Amino acid sequence: MSTSFRFTEPLPPKSATGRVAEVYEQIARDFGIAEPATFVVLSSAPELLAPTWALMRESLIAGPGGRTGKELAALGVSRANQCPFCVDAHTVLLHATGDHALAERIARGERPENEEHARVLDWGEHTRVPGADLEPYPFPREHAPGYLGTALAFHFINRIVSALLTEQLLPAGAQRFRTVRSLTGRTLARAVRRPARPGEALALLDLPDAGKAPAWACGTAVGPAYAALLRAAMAGAGLLDGDEPDLVEDTLQSWDGAHPPLTLDGFPDRRERPGARLALLAALAPYRITAEDVAAWRRPEHTDHCLVHLVAYGAFLAVDRIESALPRPLTRTYTDTRRINQWAQ
Repeated sequence: MSTSFRFTEPLPPKSATGRVAEVYEQIARDFGIAEPATFVVLSSAPELLAPTWALMRESLIAGPGGRTGKELAALGVSRANQCPFCVDAHTVLLHATGDHALAERIARGERPENEEHARVLDWGEHTRVPGADLEPYPFPREHAPGYLGTALAFHFINRIVSALLTEQLLPAGAQRFRTVRSLTGRTLARAVRRPARPGEALALLDLPDAGKAPAWACGTAVGPAYAALLRAAMAGAGLLDGDEPDLVEDTLQSWDGAHPPLTLDGFPDRRERPGARLALLAALAPYRITAEDVAAWRRPEHTDHCLVHLVAYGAFLAVDRIESALPRPLTRTYTDTRRINQWAQ
């Protein structure tokens, strides 16, 4: 899978060293795609790349619950966030699970025939609305850490993709063709269907500094991965001026999951508060970020590392708004240090 990057020029993956090279190696093995653009675009900020991969791996790939169901949840999230790149990617990955008829029904815009599949897809879409009634779950409660982690991971990844990548999953939009979708999925089938050992991505993280894992993760490896990404993404607030972090975060507190109007009413003017505008667009409508928005904010000292961090900060504010609105019993902090240390070994 290949695509082109917007606003950044990541280093070629073959030149990667250290932690970035380790992440790429694990992605190739467990995701089945060598150097996917979804993660390469984060490579200028390894402190973001590693926990983003860890959260996706520990929830979607190795977390509780079947892969088909979690792909459907991720696809529902991607639909809700209007991320065609990710919708196409999860359609291909459904082919990789062996659910070819299901993948093609979704590609045609039809509802899954299986009612459980349809409910999971709907559930994923509903997670965009903070405080939405997500229970009863359309999956066993013991699988909730895998499904919730998957949904939150893709609320973040969708925004990174929409902001910093073009919409084309494959060159010339080849994913539009059924044969291409099916063949691409078959090339990934071995990796997708191979069991993955939970916790292996945590070795890529600085867990002592990650913060406390959320209670909804129930002591699984999903929790430390989520905490690490939260910590890394929120560091991007330091790229804003003066009271801009308060402005951005206060705006997110009242967000109800809606997409903003075409006129972008209420968004800061790019000439006056370009950083706040960019962060809010990343949170609420990353597909609306333009070259003019980026140029208005970017100063000589703003590297690709800075831009990726600012976008990640805005993107994660939306994730945090959704996560913090989960039912109260799920949002208490999980503090089983023994279990978390076990994952880290």
